Amino acid sequence: MIFLITQLLKPLVGTQLLHASWSEVPAILKLAFPIILGLTSSTLIGVVDTIMISPLGTEALAAASMTTSSLIIMYSSLAGLVSIVNIRMAQGEGANDPHIVSTTLKNGQVVALISGLIGMVIMVVAFPLIGLLNQPEAVMTVLQPYWLAKSLMLISNTLLAVYKGFFNAVNRPWTATVLAMFGVLINIPLNYLFIHGLFAWPGLGLLGAGIASVIASSSALLLARLLWQYRPNLASYRQPTQFSLSNIQHRFTEGLPVALSHAGEGASYALTGLMLGLFGPTALAANQVVHTIAAIMYMFPIGMSAAVGIRTGQAIGAQKLNRLRPIGIGATGMMLSWMLYMTAMLVLFRETIAGLLTSDPEVFTLAATLFLATAFMQLADGLQSTALGALRGMVDVRIPTIISLTAYWLIALPGAYIAGFVLKFGPNGVWIGYGLGIFLAAFALQIRFWRRTSAQALSSLRYQKA
Repeated sequence: MIFLITQLLKPLVGTQLLHASWSEVPAILKLAFPIILGLTSSTLIGVVDTIMISPLGTEALAAASMTTSSLIIMYSSLAGLVSIVNIRMAQGEGANDPHIVSTTLKNGQVVALISGLIGMVIMVVAFPLIGLLNQPEAVMTVLQPYWLAKSLMLISNTLLAVYKGFFNAVNRPWTATVLAMFGVLINIPLNYLFIHGLFAWPGLGLLGAGIASVIASSSALLLARLLWQYRPNLASYRQPTQFSLSNIQHRFTEGLPVALSHAGEGASYALTGLMLGLFGPTALAANQVVHTIAAIMYMFPIGMSAAVGIRTGQAIGAQKLNRLRPIGIGATGMMLSWMLYMTAMLVLFRETIAGLLTSDPEVFTLAATLFLATAFMQLADGLQSTALGALRGMVDVRIPTIISLTAYWLIALPGAYIAGFVLKFGPNGVWIGYGLGIFLAAFALQIRFWRRTSAQALSSLRYQKA
């Protein structure tokens, strides 16, 4: 697969650039692999939730699906906002300036705390809008407490994202991976305890899953803080620094376009998922099953995007701008190889996977077909994530935001509605129509990256400490 991708890229980029790109692959993989593993571990919390919630019935699965779809908006936007904090730390590391890393980390925590609080309030205030979906009373009854618990987790998750970004930026990605695995290991027994109870205590049902997730996330955050504060090899990153209103404002200014882009993508994805609610609880439950697996598969593009952003940021900090294009091309080649392989696996084993996550015959049948539509989007997801990561490492955020919002809201969402409801292709049509927007976004972002790494564009690119 990799050989085939190499042969396809050679006439497009040239032999010399292709060799330079391959030379970047080991360093990207060294950083990306633990990031992907950590992200996958974090996503396993959702898998654990789905498996343990499933015995509670279709109503509980439907409630979990609506919460997950809605949280995508907040999770995506908050991750986008603090990603610029992580990029600035990577640039400081590339410039061999631990004081800048220390300052950015300290002020970045303020950015994360404020952002997480705002995200939680938005989720709480937005809950009444779920009533517009006209879900059965049984679904709404179990939904509200679970929704509120998951909303609270936004604060600890956003702060934890900054610490994980710090460890990744200073080339200690395995520490970030340990933090993610730690959260999962805690979540499993807590889930069982709070959902199903122990001895005479019957447990809290779906609410218990939300409480377990909050405790697991908060515990991982505490561990991250302790590791940063007490590990001797991180002493240079604990330099005394002052809170800087200017620095915090800069991070918000740089991060807001990324947050808007992520929110736009997340909101369109969530609305597409919620659109399935119009087909009833079975469609929502099937979507939860498919989303659980798709979220794991998407960790490779997200992890690669983070790694490319960090490597790009470090290269800019070191003023080695000739490495930017090879970093992007090397990552794109790896991405294409992996996503083609995973798409094939998803198509071949979709029924086996669906059978492991649900025992409801109707949910199983629909989920097995929805996996086909999900496979359609995997390649485009990979291509757009790589380009976005590289552009973010260059702190090029405004034009990519416009590209993303245009593709998702003017093409993907209308396409989902038309294919699903106007053309009457049902739930599968919703996701196929949505996939068209992703393909267009991926194409436009790859072109943007290529232009931004031209010789003329690079001549104006400089590392800025602020």
